[in-house]
Amino acid sequence: MLPIGDIEIYLFNDATAYMDPGGLFGLVPRVLWSRYYQADGRHLIRTATHNLLIRAAGANIIVDTGFGNSLSDRQRRHLHMNEFDGAHQGLAALGISPDEIDIVIDTHLHDDHCTGNFRLDAEGRRAPAFPKAEYLVQRQEYEDATQLNERTRGTYKPENYVPLYAAGQLRLLEGDSEIVSGVSALVTPGHTRGHMSVRIESRGEQAAFLCDLASLAVHFERLAWMTAFDVEPLVTLETKRRWQRWALETDALLIFPHDAIRPAGRLTQNERGRLTVQPVSFAYDNPKSLR
Repeated sequence: MLPIGDIEIYLFNDATAYMDPGGLFGLVPRVLWSRYYQADGRHLIRTATHNLLIRAAGANIIVDTGFGNSLSDRQRRHLHMNEFDGAHQGLAALGISPDEIDIVIDTHLHDDHCTGNFRLDAEGRRAPAFPKAEYLVQRQEYEDATQLNERTRGTYKPENYVPLYAAGQLRLLEGDSEIVSGVSALVTPGHTRGHMSVRIESRGEQAAFLCDLASLAVHFERLAWMTAFDVEPLVTLETKRRWQRWALETDALLIFPHDAIRPAGRLTQNERGRLTVQPVSFAYDNPKSLR
């Protein structure tokens, strides 16, 4: 557990998967990114799929739902996934049932962040993973995720969110929104136009789940480094510039969605102006580590 003032943050790794570095680093050449992350014999890099449980203002809030348990064996093999469903294992270890989740924040609707919106039961039936929760996403994100094109249809899967909206369980946000006291969902565009990060504030302490504004810690250190999946990379760059300033001013705890080496840390700047994310030590709140 990572406390921020009176707010409790629990960090789960929902799945461990192995990705082609071309997706993670885009135009950054191997000679540079390999100083920080090592590819295995298959030329793949180990990644995490982080989800949060935030307990604030009497509410249980899930931030992103990962892959959950509804991928087929073939889909898991395609993702080189050797661990999955860690968020639900983590909730169970904490003694929290899916019915006790009040709010789910989908930072954006790429399948690695919201496939776990639904869940397969023992009979293979698909239903909302958190039956009593209100799901939240930006209206801009929902519109883009339901009007697919050749670039976006590989990462948006409407079955993960359209049924929720049709049932009235998914609410569309109109810009920056306070979810409960101390927890805000803020638009951080670039990765997608409606992408959000989640800021947590309590008793003078601050934290942020940056999500794919910076998928890895090194993406936040270097403005020009970003994934190949960003639909508006120059917008990502300027959004990161603003958030770098905020992180330095507040000494905020930063949480990165896919970094298996530095999942969390604080941004520092040396006398020459070089920015570095200093890792913060913690234990995952899963019953077993998926690292």
